[in-house]
Amino acid sequence: MSNWLLVPPIAFMLILLVSILMTLVSSTLSFKGAKDCPGKLKSYGCGEDVPNPRLQPDYTQFFAFAFFFTVMHVIALIVATAPAGTMQIAGVAALYFLCALSGLFILFRK
Repeated sequence: MSNWLLVPPIAFMLILLVSILMTLVSSTLSFKGAKDCPGKLKSYGCGEDVPNPRLQPDYTQFFAFAFFFTVMHVIALIVATAPAGTMQIAGVAALYFLCALSGLFILFRK
């Protein structure tokens, strides 16, 4: 085999070794210790002292949009890659489109 670097296990180990070396080098260059600089771990907002609030984000409204985004991209992938010559594949793509469309109507009903 002339291209031994293209063998997946060897390429993985090489990339892993390079990333470990980069991590070690960058950790030696980074600023150490909050003892020397007590404000290192504090929040910063334009020179003001900002208290550290604990936010609890609510993702319930985000789910509908993420689901819509995912379904629409999968529909586009299925319909766009369906071969034009066969009616059977076009029927499956149309059926998939209709099922996904009905799922989106159910998702966004009021």
